[in-house]
Amino acid sequence: MAKAKVVFQCNACGGQSNKWAGQCSDCNAWNTLEETIAAAAPPAASRHAGYAGQASRIERLADVAISSTTRMPTGNVELDRVLGGGLVPGSVTLIGGDPGVGKSTILVQTLASMTTETGSLYVTGEESLQQVKLRAERLSLKADNMQLLAETGVERIVAIGREKHFPVMVIDSIQTIYSDQLQSAPGSVSQVRESAAQLVRFAKQTGVALLIVGHVTKDGQLAGPRVLEHMVDTVLYFEGEAGNRLRMIRSVKNRFGAVNELGVFAMEERGLIPVTNPSAIFLSRHEEPVSGSVIMATMEGTRPLLVEIQALVEDSQLGNPRRLAVGVDSARLNLLLAVLHRHGGIAMHDQDVYVNAVGGVRVSETAADLPTILACLSSLRDRPAPQDLIAFGEVGLAGEVRPVPNGQDRLRTAAKQGFKRAIVPKRNIPKPLPKGIEIIGVSRLVEAVEHFV
Repeated sequence: MAKAKVVFQCNACGGQSNKWAGQCSDCNAWNTLEETIAAAAPPAASRHAGYAGQASRIERLADVAISSTTRMPTGNVELDRVLGGGLVPGSVTLIGGDPGVGKSTILVQTLASMTTETGSLYVTGEESLQQVKLRAERLSLKADNMQLLAETGVERIVAIGREKHFPVMVIDSIQTIYSDQLQSAPGSVSQVRESAAQLVRFAKQTGVALLIVGHVTKDGQLAGPRVLEHMVDTVLYFEGEAGNRLRMIRSVKNRFGAVNELGVFAMEERGLIPVTNPSAIFLSRHEEPVSGSVIMATMEGTRPLLVEIQALVEDSQLGNPRRLAVGVDSARLNLLLAVLHRHGGIAMHDQDVYVNAVGGVRVSETAADLPTILACLSSLRDRPAPQDLIAFGEVGLAGEVRPVPNGQDRLRTAAKQGFKRAIVPKRNIPKPLPKGIEIIGVSRLVEAVEHFV
């Protein structure tokens, strides 16, 4: 018997090395190389077979046949939005999130709603069949026809899938699945990569819509090799805190829909309930005007979302004033305060500045620049902003207010929510003007400050 070859594999990127080193030469991560057995080469027939199961050959683009791909609705409006309209046959979707955030709950709910029309299989590698049934009963789901399988061998899972021809399958989770071709333990880099490769190949060859659950690290990234995210078609991240009833699913990769799409859910006794109007949750709607609060319109994928930006500016008791931002970029907050001083003539170098996006939402786009500055100015002067005012726009280092994408959609959503005034970049003023809202276009930061105060 030939001696097994030992290699050192990086658990961050999957790179291999013949000898151990403190730093991975591929991704420069420290202390990530682990000893493992080199995987044997697959048979020649499988190496030369394409996704269709046949030998690969060159074809002209005009001769490639396109089948009419019909999306399968999941029965959940918010999940369909994040997926781009539903599940695509043959697609592979990876769902990651913190433990207890609701990954298994929403997948059981999804399969229960789809079982009435199409068959589905829930493969559990972490829980017993009794635990899955107890969850379904706790959620009061009518899923008597949903098929369950407690299995961790990927070859066995693929064989059953080919035999039964399920249109939808769930793998919970990929860290518990292993392949008999490798000798490493389940959850290792080689096992995760090989198991995912076999599952992706199986989905493409049979047209099964595959949903895979993935664990996340302490940093919030999907555990396992980084190549795992490149192998699948869609990557969804489950966001939410244990003490918060709101849960959000964000799409960070989607070959069949918009990226950065956001779905909002509320955790109830009956499971995760879709929130069709999340703007109403993220807006506090104070009974009386308060200083340091400005409403902005942000875009999450294709959906305009109204978010309240709150700021607290207080005299600093320290030699180095504090700058703290939650939900917005902390580094950009320091930049905006410098621009306000240079081009607005308002200094906050002796003030502690705290900024927060209400509701736990994270605003990463530059449209939050203008409302962040206005919220800080409102708190500094203790002058409440009008409750019917909304603002958005990017602020440059030269003091200019730059336009942002989808300005008309943002204004239309604000008008539906009852806002009467809007401070926006001048180049974002739509034609024709929307009814019921007064639009104030500004091209410089000093103009926005004058209109605001």
